[in-house]
Amino acid sequence: MYQKEIKDVTSTALFSAVEVGKHLYWKIGSYNVHGQVFIVSWLVIATLLILSFIGTRNLSRIPKKMQNFMEFVLEFLQDIAKNQIGEHEYRAWVPYIATIFLFILGSNWAGALIPWKLIHLPEGELAAPTNDINTTVALSLLTSIAYFYAGLSKNGIGYFLRYIEPTPVLLPINILEDFTKPLSLSFRLFGNILADELVVSVFTLLVPILIPLPVMILGLFASSIQALIFSTLSAAYIGEAMEGHGEH
Repeated sequence: MYQKEIKDVTSTALFSAVEVGKHLYWKIGSYNVHGQVFIVSWLVIATLLILSFIGTRNLSRIPKKMQNFMEFVLEFLQDIAKNQIGEHEYRAWVPYIATIFLFILGSNWAGALIPWKLIHLPEGELAAPTNDINTTVALSLLTSIAYFYAGLSKNGIGYFLRYIEPTPVLLPINILEDFTKPLSLSFRLFGNILADELVVSVFTLLVPILIPLPVMILGLFASSIQALIFSTLSAAYIGEAMEGHGEH
């Protein structure tokens, strides 16, 4: 009996040590963080900042080249916020929606276009930050904080009336919905990006010359769609939270 208990404890300890893949860990205080995610994230952020600086350093009334492209991107992102949040409230949320969209798009494209496997690390390998569940969960939690803030700032305590509308019977379901929203956002983005990278890796191993190219192009398209879906749903949740629940 005693030996059986020891075996059970040992097997439990071994099971808890199991993880999927290898990671480059950085120790910050008492926490271990995935270093490869930070490296690629910083590169994506630096690239976005450089492009923003180049596109806005010499602004003119008649836009040319880079400025014209930047204005097109801004109008596109403004339309996302306006359509989901509303014409009167959307302006304050354009920076958040734009940041979410551009970071996810940049991360997805970085994973699809750059041959990270050529760069060898002591542990793990570089890849898109969005193929790590920690990144997608963090982005989803930011959206959750954003729509709670939007609802409370617009409707005050009356925001919580939404949990008992149209009937108090739906209170548990409405509360559960606030947990399922970030879960849905995070797992959708994580699953699609991870699956895309796995498919490209398998095709590259099997047929390393021409066949992976169409799959990579399709992956770029799918990556763009995922960034659009995440930012659109984030804007939709914020717009839903700002509806006039407190006016009833």
